[in-house]
Amino acid sequence: MVEIKTEKNIKWSPSKIENQERLAKQNHKASIIWLTGLSAAGKSTIAFEMERRLFDLGCNAYVLDGDNIRHGLNKDLGFSPDDRVENIRRIGEVAKLFASAGFIIITAFISPYRADRQIVRDMVEDGEFIEVHVDCPLEECERRDPKGLYKKARMGEIPEFTGISAPYEEPNECEIYFDTADSGLDDCVDKVVDHLAINSIIDIIPKEII
Repeated sequence: MVEIKTEKNIKWSPSKIENQERLAKQNHKASIIWLTGLSAAGKSTIAFEMERRLFDLGCNAYVLDGDNIRHGLNKDLGFSPDDRVENIRRIGEVAKLFASAGFIIITAFISPYRADRQIVRDMVEDGEFIEVHVDCPLEECERRDPKGLYKKARMGEIPEFTGISAPYEEPNECEIYFDTADSGLDDCVDKVVDHLAINSIIDIIPKEII
């Protein structure tokens, strides 16, 4: 059997539709809104509320959620450092494809390593990657603990759990920051939507200007 080395036998097939043509058919630009933070910080809650808000504003918006993705595309991955890197690499590629189709993609992943987030940022055009640090004190995340994961991690039942036995590298710089221990859901979504409006990604008047 002849082994086929795909890296030498594949070729990118370009679309006949330019990105600017796609954007001209909708009222917004493409972007990747990358929510990063500890488990139970509120990433998924914010992501799906943001998706609803943007959809109601007439935007093509879609959420790539950490748990949802591990039900299918990444169900073969664990939580070792190498698997975490591969998890984010795959998500970055999927997000890039959605963005190339003109979508506003919202991702909700712990994505603990700065280097991995930077790799995704470098995949797309300047301004398309919007890093959102969903910050929350560890003790508050543990108090919420909706899945009981922190309790299991403290008991040693979950190895390499971010924030307990594995590191989380906070962004050195990010486009948007909020602490969900002090900010309500609507306030967090408003802040992201305002950022999109101020940077001409969506065509509405920001609340802070009204």
